Amino acid sequence: MSVLNRRPLAEERPRWDRVREFLSRTWEQPVRGLFFLNASSGQMPMGFVQALIAMNYQPIPLAGETGEKVVDIGIQRTLEAIAKREGDVVLLSHDGDFLPHIEHLLTAGRRVALVGFREFISSQFTHLIASGLQIFDLEDEIGAFTSVLPRVRIIPLASFDPERYL
Repeated sequence: MSVLNRRPLAEERPRWDRVREFLSRTWEQPVRGLFFLNASSGQMPMGFVQALIAMNYQPIPLAGETGEKVVDIGIQRTLEAIAKREGDVVLLSHDGDFLPHIEHLLTAGRRVALVGFREFISSQFTHLIASGLQIFDLEDEIGAFTSVLPRVRIIPLASFDPERYL
């Protein structure tokens, strides 16, 4: 999945603090941000990790064997642990691999949301909207970017602004 098909410029990178602020404001409660990283190479992007910590995220650098989807496995285990506790869940992912975990949380009466680019979120989640799943667009609703990204997506006619394309 790539919106840019190249390395992003500084203004095209998400402002992760805006995600936490949006969620705290929208759900009117404190937000604990966990950020899963693949550290299987034995290296961590320390500048990025320090920036996450400064924005009150908890970096979770995971390492595993070649071929293991360490981030997915870490998130799945975390969703299973959350299911045994109190709390709402917001997952920043487009990945349908988390569908059973999201379904379980919704069935248990949890408030659950996905954050990402709507056009990339797995269509497997669509039927869960009727069960209360919320979907927040990282750019349009959260405002996580300081510039408009060159996304190609379906535009609701009510929000279509031709000036953006002229």
